[in-house]
Amino acid sequence: MIKKLQIKFVVINMTIVTIMLSVIFGLIYNFTQRHLETESINMMRSIASNPFQPGHPDDSTSDLRLPFFILQLSPEGELVSSDGGYYDLSNRGFLIDLINESVKNRQEIGLIKEHNLRYCRISMPMGTVIVFSDISSETNTLNSLLKSFAVIGLFSFLVFLGISIFLSRWAVKPVARAWQQQKQFVADASHELKTPLTVIMTNTELLQCPDYNEMEKNNFLQSILLMSGQMKQLVEKILILAKSDNQMTTLPMSPINLSKLTLNSTISFEGIFYEKGLSFESFVEPDIIVHGNEDGLQQVIDILLDNAQKYSLANSETHVTLYSKERNKCCLKVSNQGNPIPQAELKHIFQRFYRMDKARSRGSFGLGLSIAENIVAQHQGRIWAESKDGVNSFFVQLNIKK
Repeated sequence: MIKKLQIKFVVINMTIVTIMLSVIFGLIYNFTQRHLETESINMMRSIASNPFQPGHPDDSTSDLRLPFFILQLSPEGELVSSDGGYYDLSNRGFLIDLINESVKNRQEIGLIKEHNLRYCRISMPMGTVIVFSDISSETNTLNSLLKSFAVIGLFSFLVFLGISIFLSRWAVKPVARAWQQQKQFVADASHELKTPLTVIMTNTELLQCPDYNEMEKNNFLQSILLMSGQMKQLVEKILILAKSDNQMTTLPMSPINLSKLTLNSTISFEGIFYEKGLSFESFVEPDIIVHGNEDGLQQVIDILLDNAQKYSLANSETHVTLYSKERNKCCLKVSNQGNPIPQAELKHIFQRFYRMDKARSRGSFGLGLSIAENIVAQHQGRIWAESKDGVNSFFVQLNIKK
């Protein structure tokens, strides 16, 4: 699909370029042709108005002088005289043929293409004056212009083709990335759903088998309930991400006491940390007010604290800090001692379904940090991670409400 989109982009671009070049070259050719023709006709009319002193090519009174000659006819149409230093006018039959051709056209100005001549016929009281001008140079100029257009057009076409191919790759890159992410998202979601579904189906089949007692069947039911709960959590998280992807969906915002919200979360998580033998300390600067969504920010804090208790080393410490910064900013920092996160992984941990150690995922779907990132983005904030000296830290920076 991406390849077809790229080809379509190039074809559309090159069609536009071809049309534009054709129009530009056509206009230039047309203007040049009209300009040469106008100058030639003006010269011929000037000569015809004073046939007895036609001047010369280097005459300063004329802007343009092309090879020409003059034929003067009597009122009866007979050739009276001829003048012109550019042609051999001794062939009277040739001159009569030219006169007949010009009379046939019945136009004062016209072309005799077989002889590369343009004529201008003007009637006067003493007869008719016909000026013939050579258009060979005019034709050569136009032919040279066409050759130049062909070379320039081909070169421009190839240049624009290269540019279009480059731009098409650049333009479809976000589409390709989104398409790849969508495919990966569907594949990962299917994989996450496959395991609990398999467990549920297996336990359901075992429940139907009469060889098991009530206690064993009760264990099967508990397993089904547990897997159903995991599926429910996964579906809920996927729905949250789907809503956050919809730019039309915005969280309702109001002034929120982030200090109070953070303290409430730390209190609710203290028991979980102590049960696991983990130390838990917090420092929260009082009365930090932000403009945000209470449920969304609560979810961000819970996600960071939940990750900290999941991935902390045994008997380690976790620190939660909320403090204000310059320029009306505040920062929430959650740090815990855990396995170091490589610098290359820090870029990817906010991706959906991403887990560094899938064998030790501990029931995690790899969606929490992605959800947190989307919520923080809707608050015009930043979220990032750092890993240094065995301490993994997650930061959330938000704007303080003035």
